[in-house]
Amino acid sequence: MPLFFLARFVTSLLSLLILGAAGYLLWSWYAGEVAMVDLTHVIRYREPWRLGVGLALLAWSFFGGHVLKLLLAKRDVRPTRAERGEGEVIQGQSGSQLYVERHGPTGAPPIIFTHGWGMDSTFWNYAKADLGERFQLILWDLPGLGRSKLPPSGKAALEAFAIDLDGLVMGLGDRKPVLVGHSIGGMTIQTLVRDRPEIMQRLAGVVLLDTTYTNPLRTMILNRLALALRPVLELAMRVTIWLEPLVWAINWQSYLSGSAHLAHRLGFGRHVTRSQLDHATLLSTRNRPAVEAKGNLAMFRWDATGAFGRLSTPALVIAGDLDIVTKLEANRAIAAESRMAELRIVDGANHLGPLESAETYNRWIAEFVLAAHAAGEDRPAAEGQDGTALPSGSGRFDSGAMGGDARPL
Repeated sequence: MPLFFLARFVTSLLSLLILGAAGYLLWSWYAGEVAMVDLTHVIRYREPWRLGVGLALLAWSFFGGHVLKLLLAKRDVRPTRAERGEGEVIQGQSGSQLYVERHGPTGAPPIIFTHGWGMDSTFWNYAKADLGERFQLILWDLPGLGRSKLPPSGKAALEAFAIDLDGLVMGLGDRKPVLVGHSIGGMTIQTLVRDRPEIMQRLAGVVLLDTTYTNPLRTMILNRLALALRPVLELAMRVTIWLEPLVWAINWQSYLSGSAHLAHRLGFGRHVTRSQLDHATLLSTRNRPAVEAKGNLAMFRWDATGAFGRLSTPALVIAGDLDIVTKLEANRAIAAESRMAELRIVDGANHLGPLESAETYNRWIAEFVLAAHAAGEDRPAAEGQDGTALPSGSGRFDSGAMGGDARPL
């Protein structure tokens, strides 16, 4: 998302500044100051503090991330890691190469998970653990991210992502999945509904998590400033594409120093743990900077306003009340477009809520999927069990009343 790109750009400059200061102090210590004793003898003075501070800054430049994780996040009760299961690479309908994992009983209600930008399918590791025994989970890497590859054109476009998602739905045959999308994943689902409304006949339901309906610059915090800076952001992203090897090296150095963790901490709320912060930061670091820049540029030209108004399947919109990347108002607007949609709000969660408050998100997803399939896959998606239209509206769930933001499913 553009906000993370901007935050990471600033913190990477800070990381380079620290590394540059370390190099200068070590060089100036080595060079020392030369004083002449007489015409044939000189004395070189070296100040010990330059060596000490220089070595300290150098150590911070490559190991500071370990310290910052301790300071920025809580102790882990349920650690997460960017580890994969067994998957396969398939041909996407857009010409891309898609990495796909399937977990859970093959006859169980299917759920297709689409992650956010800069992440990959390991973002759903909590969902895999919480939901994998009761549902069939299809997890995939968006083209260009994780182990998936962009089409030969090299373009990153939400329209192409939607075509690939459509192919995954078609691959299930007569079985109707629930589509779950976080951030750009939710934008991809809306693109699919906008461009191929017939898809709704093949779906049991839709779940959108912390997403938006238009250019995310318009629905993020400080949106007026972001829109004013759009030409500068676009130039920075194009430079990122041109200088990808250098940017990638800088990204890894900022990850090691912990500066990248500072940037991604902005996307979490009150509940983030150390492994969750590191998980999200690592994914953003190991994905290609050029691909991430191309995706951000594509988002600037994207809009699906009104697409959800044509929805004829049950829908659930879940949003963190502290989301600064796709603000709560954007999620409210999406839910308000359709009488089939319900809005639920997670207290204390930010944009990366599906990771930091995974138990709450996953429990609500499970409840929604069971209700959607209980209505009967052979009935029109717009009808409930008694044949009447499903209710719409929004409800606020106070996770704090449960003694925390989550309970095991």
